Amino acid sequence: MAKQEFDVLIIGSGHSGGMAANILAQKGLSCLMLNAGPEADLAKDRVLKAPWDLPYRGFVQPGRLPHVFQATAFNANVWVDEKEVPYTHDPAKPYNWVRVRLLGGRSLLWGRQSFRLSDFEFKAAEIDGIGDNWPISLADLDPYYSRVEAIFRVSGRKEGWPQFPDGNFLDADYGADSESIKKITELGKPRGILFSKIRASNGRNGLASSINLLLPDALATGKLQIVPNAIARELTVDKNTGLANGAYFIDRHSREEMYVKARTVVLAAGTLESTRLLLNSGLANSSGVLGRYLQDQIYGVSVAASVPEARDGKAPETLMGGTALVPRFRNLKKGEKHNFIKGYSMLIASGGAASPNFFADYGEELQKKIDHYAGSVVTASIYGERVPRYENHVSIDKTVKDEWGIPVLHIDVRDSANEYNMAKDAADTAESLFKEAGWDILSKTDKFYPPGYSIHEVGTCRMGDNPKTSVLNKWNQSHDIKNLFVVDGGAFVTCGWQNSSLTILSLAMRASEYLAEQMKQRAW
Repeated sequence: MAKQEFDVLIIGSGHSGGMAANILAQKGLSCLMLNAGPEADLAKDRVLKAPWDLPYRGFVQPGRLPHVFQATAFNANVWVDEKEVPYTHDPAKPYNWVRVRLLGGRSLLWGRQSFRLSDFEFKAAEIDGIGDNWPISLADLDPYYSRVEAIFRVSGRKEGWPQFPDGNFLDADYGADSESIKKITELGKPRGILFSKIRASNGRNGLASSINLLLPDALATGKLQIVPNAIARELTVDKNTGLANGAYFIDRHSREEMYVKARTVVLAAGTLESTRLLLNSGLANSSGVLGRYLQDQIYGVSVAASVPEARDGKAPETLMGGTALVPRFRNLKKGEKHNFIKGYSMLIASGGAASPNFFADYGEELQKKIDHYAGSVVTASIYGERVPRYENHVSIDKTVKDEWGIPVLHIDVRDSANEYNMAKDAADTAESLFKEAGWDILSKTDKFYPPGYSIHEVGTCRMGDNPKTSVLNKWNQSHDIKNLFVVDGGAFVTCGWQNSSLTILSLAMRASEYLAEQMKQRAW
């Protein structure tokens, strides 16, 4: 391998790495993909066991994955073991980083919600009065969004709302709304709160991942080679040209260090892993903002209410059931009088059960209440946009190394008054709607999880027109090293309230086509 020079080295195999490989291999470029973990073999690796046959009865081993609340004894091997690859943070400023190193990365496990960003995000500074715009607009990304939506078979309902851009959707039959959803929809209209439906990737054959929608076409060209269990340690640069020319990587099992040469390097390891690699390599940071502006969404704010006529199993057939999505409705006009900037969305679900956490009872009394409220509950779950702040950053912790001797990240992030004010507004608004509907509030919290829990971390390698305040240009290309591209969520300037996957895929497609054209023209 060391003797062969590839056109493109791709580090990472998730949504962004898979898209880069898909485009570049089909453009005829020879590509080598490094993935830090193995390929999942369900036929070989999957075993059916009862909870009582597992050492922790189906629960994850205490202390092994403290930041992965999705982890159980059944799926613990899916996630990156924090004892092997730790990260550090001040205990007073916790951060939750969820990682997957299987081939396909987190594209194997995403929730499939597929929303476009709007110009309220791309041009946020014009609305907020602070911060920075992206160097691109919705119009620039629109054709790529449409192509990604076709590949991932996104279904949705078109609305014509600028804050919730329509797309290239499959027809979706959501059926008739229940009476509870209709009621709250009508109550929202005078408040400027509009109700739509989730937009989601249908994928194919039960999966919407890079391993079934992107990598097969790349592999079919014969131009892509994938090296599993290859942990990238450091990127290298030609001293004469200043161009990236390869990377050192470590075999996960043998610990042998190897080297691969390439004419171009594409980082797609995920927001924080790509930035960790650049920081450990000492590259692409003439601006001083590499690692800065880490952000994601507020997650955990919720309100639950009970519809009285639906209790004790007495709900009429059409009263309960179904879901609705409320896209951002705050701060869509300059001069709106709120004590926070940006906005949030709500996911409304009707007809659910009452959580035991709603009540201070236990035993028989608790069971009676759960049975009484069963099927009568309507919940509002809120996703809010955090503000990108220079102070929220990652750096290399030189005192801690991972299992392979690579220095780990130190994460330094704290929420501001803007996040707390937004969360309070969201909870108060949902509570007010439910009360106006005549429903009884069972639970309300404006508290939210620490940063990272939404698993939508973006930033730290932001794009922009000014090389002094950004790491990448509008093509996801390093200002400092023109044959180095970062195509994952690190490029984001703002995170929006939307799930990030569709935008990551679209940016990766756009950047890869630009890269291929530049190489064709011998730009480096």
